Amino acid sequence: MKAIILVGHGSRDPQWREPMDAVAQRIATRGILVRCAFLELQQPDLMAAAKDIVAAGATHIAVVPMFLGMGRHAREDLPRLVGEFGREMPSVVMELRAPVGEDARVLDQIAMICAAEG
Repeated sequence: MKAIILVGHGSRDPQWREPMDAVAQRIATRGILVRCAFLELQQPDLMAAAKDIVAAGATHIAVVPMFLGMGRHAREDLPRLVGEFGREMPSVVMELRAPVGEDARVLDQIAMICAAEG
């Protein structure tokens, strides 16, 4: 079964994650197994979210960084964490995708929102 883990930075402010949770809810309405994970300051971390989603039946996980660009977390931390997961659970495929902000469709939507009046 295919699944998605949305990965965000995390924040001390619990409201920070609300937009990411909203994205996860929209994915779930499509019948796709989805979880959120965080690199710092919030739970669950990627390993905990991955174990949870595997327990729910996932055999192929797409890890989607919810970042605007390819910073240190996406370039260094996430590949390391995905590798650690692969060594711990080699029977599960975990695919690390590019940050959402590197998709032209996302950039087009952001530009439209920024340019809109009122």
